[in-house]
Amino acid sequence: LWHCLSQGVLSNISSITDLGGFDPVWLFLVVGGVMFILGFAGCIGALRENTFLLKFFSVFLGIIFFLELTAGVLAFVFKDWIKDQLYLFINNNIRAYRDDIDLQNLIDFTQEYWQCCGAFGADDWNLNIYFNCTDSNASRERCGVPFSCCTKDPAEDVINTQCGYDARQKPEVDQQIVIYTKGCVPQFEKWLQDNLTIVAGIFIGIALLQIFGICLAQNLVSDIEAVRASW
Repeated sequence: LWHCLSQGVLSNISSITDLGGFDPVWLFLVVGGVMFILGFAGCIGALRENTFLLKFFSVFLGIIFFLELTAGVLAFVFKDWIKDQLYLFINNNIRAYRDDIDLQNLIDFTQEYWQCCGAFGADDWNLNIYFNCTDSNASRERCGVPFSCCTKDPAEDVINTQCGYDARQKPEVDQQIVIYTKGCVPQFEKWLQDNLTIVAGIFIGIALLQIFGICLAQNLVSDIEAVRASW
């Protein structure tokens, strides 16, 4: 039973991310470990009035703030490269769409939420062996798209999972009536532009919290050293 369950939780995640075999799970483990160390140093340092731990907390938080700032600058400078990597990532996921039920649900959720289809358009689904338009493809889903690409009718309560069948065999004008023709990468860019104030506000808020934490730790260190110096 455990083997069956483990195969369903993005079992092929390292292959679809195109990171040379690197499993992103390790990234989550590293981030979790860093947060534990940071929290431990801050809490124990404050409770035990340990200046070494408080200084470690302050410096560590400062390094994280600097790395976040650097990552933001690099993301702006290399935004075209990031777009290309996002395109490759989505297309790799499209190829593996039927290989993992959790991956399938993730793609369907993304396409429904962003009202998009494929990375840059519905024809990206030619990369999938079940949806490609080649004459040798005997699948019933040939030249179609997943149901998550279909435009939604508010009057329909039940999802029609076959709504994308043969959708890409129609002229482009007719396709726009049945399915989303915009890709997920352009839709994501549009969402960022429309919500730039909110996104910027979140990042600024996180940065201010980090700076506030550094200042508090430094003030506490100064108070502790001042009290010790008066003994």
